[in-house]
Amino acid sequence: MMTIDLPELETLTVEILDDDIGVMRINRPDRMNSQTVQMFTEHLLVARALRDSDLRALIITGAGDKSFCAGFDLDEIDVITTMGVREFLKFQETATGGIQALRHLPFPVIAAVNGPATGGGMALALAADIRLAAPHAKFSAAFVKVGLSMGELGTSVNLAALVGPGRAAEIGYTARIVKAEEAERIGLVNRVVRGDELFAEAVSLAQQIAANSPAGVRMSKRAIQRNGEIGSYAAALELENRGQALLTRTADMPEALLAFKEKRAPAFKGE
Repeated sequence: MMTIDLPELETLTVEILDDDIGVMRINRPDRMNSQTVQMFTEHLLVARALRDSDLRALIITGAGDKSFCAGFDLDEIDVITTMGVREFLKFQETATGGIQALRHLPFPVIAAVNGPATGGGMALALAADIRLAAPHAKFSAAFVKVGLSMGELGTSVNLAALVGPGRAAEIGYTARIVKAEEAERIGLVNRVVRGDELFAEAVSLAQQIAANSPAGVRMSKRAIQRNGEIGSYAAALELENRGQALLTRTADMPEALLAFKEKRAPAFKGE
């Protein structure tokens, strides 16, 4: 099991499981795992600590079994009304920077949504590559309820990419709750999993990912993310072509081909 030099954390916990799988828990169960100014900073610190590691996947979930992340703690939200414009912009860049850094981790991120994911909590779930949800999970982009817009923490972009602009508009403008069953039906989550099996299913999924070529998985994530951000099919093909060309120069690809011919599991080294 690898060791990673992690910063001291107040609102999050991080552990490394076998198969080089990381787990980040939002650790404020007494406050429905709601976000604070400190937590947004810690998102960035964790992402920086994990970015250059050899982790194969990261699971994000909430501590306890009642909530994934209930958005910004309403007991702290008054602080943003006292900020000047420049101070608020700095805070906003810290908040978005932390979630963006988690989204841009080079390895897959799986959100195990074990309860409500509202406001900034929904934004955090949307930043993952894959979302699994417990039956009691629910989602709400509730920013308009507190006088803000859904153009917050990447929600407008990521939600529209998953469910389409029409559904994203309805969910964002009404701030209504989307329950787990509907979330699965519209593509907001990959699938709904029994609550007592959710974390184990997330680990199993991460293990399936970890069984594959590390470089191939990382290049696949890069292709999906970057090609989703450009409008040119030709540019998308260019990125794919370059990625495939680089992967043929690794030691893992010929090993995978040889293993296939020999009908055995490949021994990937990430080289």
